[in-house]
Amino acid sequence: MMKQIQLLILLFVCGGTIQISAQKKKPLNVVWLSAEDMGPILGVYGNPVIKTPNLDKLAAEGVRYTHAYSTVGVCAPSRFSIITGMYATRLGAQNMRTGDYHNYKTPEEVKHNTYIGVRDKTGRNVPEYEVVPPSNVHCFTETLRREGYYCANNFKCDYQFNAPFTAWDEVSSTVSYRDCPKDKPFFYVRNFMVTHESRIWMRKDEPLTVQPEDVIVPDYFADIPEVRNDIARKYSNIEEMDRQVGELLKELEEDNLLDNTIIVFWSDHGGNLLRQKRAVGNSGLNVPLIVRYPDKKRAGTVDDRIVSLMDLGPTMLSLLNIKPAEHYDGKAFSGTYEQTPRNFAFGSADRFDEVTDMQRSVLDGRYVYIKNFLPHLPLIYRNKYREQITMNAKLIAMDRNKELSGDAAYIFMDTKPNEELYDLKNDPYEVHNLANNPNHAERMTNFRKALANWQLEIGDKGFIPEHDLIQLFWPEFLQPVTSEVIFKNEKRGKIVLESTTEGASIGYQLDKEIGSKHWNLYHSPIKLTKNQKIAARAIRIGFKASKITSK
Repeated sequence: MMKQIQLLILLFVCGGTIQISAQKKKPLNVVWLSAEDMGPILGVYGNPVIKTPNLDKLAAEGVRYTHAYSTVGVCAPSRFSIITGMYATRLGAQNMRTGDYHNYKTPEEVKHNTYIGVRDKTGRNVPEYEVVPPSNVHCFTETLRREGYYCANNFKCDYQFNAPFTAWDEVSSTVSYRDCPKDKPFFYVRNFMVTHESRIWMRKDEPLTVQPEDVIVPDYFADIPEVRNDIARKYSNIEEMDRQVGELLKELEEDNLLDNTIIVFWSDHGGNLLRQKRAVGNSGLNVPLIVRYPDKKRAGTVDDRIVSLMDLGPTMLSLLNIKPAEHYDGKAFSGTYEQTPRNFAFGSADRFDEVTDMQRSVLDGRYVYIKNFLPHLPLIYRNKYREQITMNAKLIAMDRNKELSGDAAYIFMDTKPNEELYDLKNDPYEVHNLANNPNHAERMTNFRKALANWQLEIGDKGFIPEHDLIQLFWPEFLQPVTSEVIFKNEKRGKIVLESTTEGASIGYQLDKEIGSKHWNLYHSPIKLTKNQKIAARAIRIGFKASKITSK
C-alpha cells in the first residue's frame, strides 16, 4: 500500500512538472498599441476630463510608467530609435524627416527627390536621403523573425529609411495578428492614427465627445475659443482612440489570447499642439507607457523609473528570453536581461521640415534641463504643416500683433536663453526658467556634465551640417547599392545565401512565393527539395536593394 501511494505521488509530481514545463515552453505573443502625438493625459494618468475606460482597465491589469520619454518630440527620429534601439543623434537620424518613408514601399517604389525646398544650417540644399547606420544595426524585428516570430505592422514605419523587406512579414493597413500562421507566435503592431496632429484639422467636422468649456488649457496658451475648440478636438480624438483600442482588446479576449500575450501601449512622442510636438522639454517627450503581462504581473502598479521608448525593443526581447544585442543604446527594463535603471533621459531637436534648430535636453523625472545651441532663433518658429491647426495659426498671429501676455507669451520668445531649467513639480507647464537661480547652481552643474558626457559618448551628429552628413551616408550623393545574393551549395543538400555587402540582410522566396511582396528572412542554410526554386534579394539599411537572383 505504501509503495502504491509513493508511486501515485511520484506520478502526480512528474505530471505537474511536465505540465509546468510545457507552459513555460509555450512562446508568448506581443501586441503593441501605438498611439500618435500624445502625452500622458489619459484618465488613468490623472486627467479628469478625458474618458479612456479601455486604457484605464489595461493599466489596472498591468504596469503604468510615469517617466517614459521619447528621444525626439516628433515621429520619424523617434521611431528610428525605437526600431533600431539606438539614439538618432548617435547615428545621424535626428533631422525630421529624410524622405517619404511613412509606410512600407517595395524597393522599386522608392524615389528620392533631389530638391524639396529644405536647407541645412549652412544654407546648403538638403535632398531626400536614407540614413545609413553602421553595419551591425538592424531592425530589432529581424531578431524576432529569426526566433520564429511572425511580425506584422498595421501599418506605419517612418524610420528615416525605407523599411527593409526583411524587417516585417507584412506591413499593411489591413494586416491583423489573426493573419499569423497557426504554428508561430506573433509580434503585432497596431498604429492608431486618430490622435495625430493632422487629425485636429482632418476631423474638425466630426462630433465632439468632450466640450470646449470642459478642457484644461495649459498655462502657455491664451484661453481663447480657438484654443478650447482645438483642445476639445484633441481630447475627443483620444477618446476615439481609446474606443478603437477597446475593440482590439476585445478581439484578443475573444480569441483567448490575453493569457499568452504581452500588451504594450505607448505614444511615439508628446502632445500634438504648439510647445508640445517638436519640443525638447517634458511637453514634447513625456509619453504614456502601459505594459500588461499575461499573468497580470504587478497589476495596477505604478513604476517611476526613467524609461526611454528606445528601450521597448530590447525589453520585448528580454521578456521573450532573447538576449538583446550589445550595441543597443536601449536598455531592457523588464525580463530575463533586465538592466540597471537610467538616471536620465536625453532628448534632441534639430531640423523639423523646412526649419533648422538644435536643442538638447536632460530629464530626471522632476527637472528638465535644456541647452539651446542656436539661441538666436525663436522658440516657436514658423512651420507650414502645424499652422493648419486653427489655434496654432491664431496664436502666432496674436503674438505678431502683441496681443499675448504673461505665461501665454512665454513660448513666443524672440530668442531663446542659452539654458533652461524647469521644476515639473511646481511648474508642470515649463514657463518659469530657473537656470539662473542660484539655489539651483549645483543642479545646473550636474545637468551640464550629464549632457556633455552623453554628447561625447554618442558623438552627437547634430554638430555636422546635414548637407555634409548626407555625403557621409551617400558619397557624392549617390545611394550605395547592396550586392547581389550568391548561392553556395553545402553538404547534405543545403544551400547558403551570401552578400558581400557588410551588414546586409537577405530575404528569400520559394516556389509559389516567388514574385510576391513577402520575403522570408534568411538566417541559416536552407534545405531545398528536388526541383524546388528559390529567389533571393539583399538589403542593407539606407542602401538600394540588390537585384533579385534565383536558382
